Amino acid sequence: MIGLLFSRGANGIPPQGPVDFATLALPPSPNTCLLTPTTAPGAGHLHRDPFPVTVDELLAAVRATAAAQPRTYPLADFPARHQAQWVARTRLMNYPDIIVAEAAPAGQGTGLWLYSRSLIGWSDLGVNRARVMAWLTEIEARLRRR
Repeated sequence: MIGLLFSRGANGIPPQGPVDFATLALPPSPNTCLLTPTTAPGAGHLHRDPFPVTVDELLAAVRATAAAQPRTYPLADFPARHQAQWVARTRLMNYPDIIVAEAAPAGQGTGLWLYSRSLIGWSDLGVNRARVMAWLTEIEARLRRR
């Protein structure tokens, strides 16, 4: 656990498999935030209508958003699932958080699952929710500019 704090980038983070959002059980701790499409079953914290773009266009906007974030590093990529994962490190304590994004056809558009979770601690003081909302705002802006 201590090694996670002294590592940089994605170093020291255990390998993550793909997240199956259809079966994901959210933990009881308040240190996560899950955005789901309004068309998807399940319990997310936030919901958004599908985007009127292709899966590839949405993933490109997500990847560009991730690349523009400070202290955020690629962790894993699952092209067949249209899913990518990143590690974001907090500024002061270097705590690692995992962000997972997946795009999938949904109705007449593309749904976005965006999941941010802390690896350390119980509460995150709203950091993961704020991150998901900030990423969503940036993704929407990038898609409007295309």
